[in-house]
Amino acid sequence: MKIKNIFKGLLATLLLLVFFTGCESYNDALLTDIGNKRLFSPILEKPQIRNQTNVELNWETRTEDDHYVIEFSADDPEFTTIFKTVEVTADELPVLVSLEGETLYSIRVKAVSAGKEDSKWSVTTANTLSEQSFLPFQDGDIQAKSVTLRWTPGINVTNIVLTPGDVTHVITNEEKAAGVATVGGLTPEANYQANLYNGTKKRGAATFTTAYDLAAGAILLNTSDDIKAIIEAGGYTEYVFEPGDYTSQGVNITLPAGAVTFRGLRSYDKPKLNVTFVIQAGSSNVSLIDLDLSGKANTAAVKTQVVEYAASSTYGKLLISGCTIQDYGKSLVGAITDVNAKIESITVENSIVTNVCVSGATGDFIDFRTSYVGLIALKSSTFNNCATGRAFIREDAYTGFGSTLTSNVLIDSCTLYGVTNTISASGYNILYVRFVSNATIIRNSIFAETIARFTNNSATVIPTFSNNNYFNAVTLNTGPVTASVKADTGGTALNPGFTNAAAGDFTISNQTLIDNKVGDPRWIK
Repeated sequence: MKIKNIFKGLLATLLLLVFFTGCESYNDALLTDIGNKRLFSPILEKPQIRNQTNVELNWETRTEDDHYVIEFSADDPEFTTIFKTVEVTADELPVLVSLEGETLYSIRVKAVSAGKEDSKWSVTTANTLSEQSFLPFQDGDIQAKSVTLRWTPGINVTNIVLTPGDVTHVITNEEKAAGVATVGGLTPEANYQANLYNGTKKRGAATFTTAYDLAAGAILLNTSDDIKAIIEAGGYTEYVFEPGDYTSQGVNITLPAGAVTFRGLRSYDKPKLNVTFVIQAGSSNVSLIDLDLSGKANTAAVKTQVVEYAASSTYGKLLISGCTIQDYGKSLVGAITDVNAKIESITVENSIVTNVCVSGATGDFIDFRTSYVGLIALKSSTFNNCATGRAFIREDAYTGFGSTLTSNVLIDSCTLYGVTNTISASGYNILYVRFVSNATIIRNSIFAETIARFTNNSATVIPTFSNNNYFNAVTLNTGPVTASVKADTGGTALNPGFTNAAAGDFTISNQTLIDNKVGDPRWIK
């Protein structure tokens, strides 16, 4: 019995020791926290790179912290040389700090407050991307044989190098201060990249294509010319329009045989035309470049679409580039019913299309029912209030060219607002593509303000989706996905923050979409 009682006593003593040891340890930490003379180090979140060279920093704050000191060291983890120092308060977080490009920055942050020792440094790193100190081009900057380049005035820059050709321009002190220089000796209609340097460090990059220079085989037209008569007479491969308003000549123009280009003389001052281009057998490649096209017809005879394939034949490529197009009641491009056209490709790039194929239209936006198009590519363009009650892209199951062909569709880096805003019929979808073999890629694009479905047809192969956003367009990115109904369930549904959609300004303010480069690049600034 005594042994048993002794054992119980020892056990109780042991438990008390464990209890008090635990309490003592807890109280020590608590007292250390209460009586600490040094501020606690900020707990940093992962730095975010914004707009290539800005770093966004954030951390947990404490009420006893008066402010914080941030130090940046460029390519120097030991902080032997401080590149920049910034002081912020808790109210200023998250803080965005502008840095130089293509640099690995070591970053340290400490808390500061009167009456206490500064906290120890909290350290992190951030690697900036290629810097962009070039400013956007202005009208007239890009000429046929020269380019005017602009950058943030006064920043440290030494020279500009253009490739191909390694054309080098040494920046003068006057040009540095003004932030502008003109480089000559270029080739017309050539693609260039301009790199801005400070010594060996790149501070900006810009790509551009030099302007058109009237060449052999071209004719220059002005507003006093009878454009229909001149073009239909043929004899030229390029028809170049001087700036001006040609809309009093509302005409259907039947294209001459062979390859032909219609273009504005200046990309920044597009000629205004009220035209439908009618493509007949014998035509090959057709290009529409830097034109302002309006479908507000002056006569009842003018067709209500931009391009019409009017004969059964084999055709080359159709290119619509750098154009502004509005108010065509029927279609952007299509073939007359029962026309069996075999078309290599149709590309729309760097264009803005508004109010085309609107309510009451009898056709679809891109409309081929008994024809074949090898590739329909929509790139870096905006489609605003188009196909409001019809299909956006239609290719029916025509078998007249055999069963081995594949019809391809690409939508890349586009902004689509109010497109196919209907589910009133099973075929009225973004993709009403029923060609025997078909494949579609949709990427880097914004779809907004539509109740459309991508497709409601089992013959349409599910597209390959990547990096798309859907705002007030839930039918495009919510399931369930079935054999007929396809959706991009991996797409985001962020508000782009359009500047003024009603006025056609789709500049986005959502930082995530800016960082991910979603939508027509012209609206990402």
